[in-house]
Amino acid sequence: MVKVLRCHVGIGPRVEGEAMVANDNFSARYDLDRIRGVFSRPEHALAGQSYVDKILVLNTAKGGVATAWMLYEMKSRGIAPMALLLNSANSILAQGAALANMTLCDRFDAGDVTQLIATADRVRVDPEAGEVTMLNAR
Repeated sequence: MVKVLRCHVGIGPRVEGEAMVANDNFSARYDLDRIRGVFSRPEHALAGQSYVDKILVLNTAKGGVATAWMLYEMKSRGIAPMALLLNSANSILAQGAALANMTLCDRFDAGDVTQLIATADRVRVDPEAGEVTMLNAR
């Protein structure tokens, strides 16, 4: 069953991939080992798991300006998430995603995106249309 979620118009290219979901926040600086490509903060709900080429579905952005260049740096080395879907992003994360040409969408009409999408769901993100299509919706 296919299900379409509407969100605020995002940035970055259209992508399709596997979701990795947690009701936790996101900081490229404090949560990630950007060399190994895994969540490294022990308290993070996704600790130890690889974020590379995943569509990360998380609560909100946290942290400061370092996130902007860190997203770009990860993307330039091929050790980055495919996309970020958040309940709410901030301008710093949006700047970083734009700089890295990384897909980012937030503010979902149907509510908490961490409850709407499950880990391993296959999703297509079309930021220009403000749509996330769940290709194997429950």
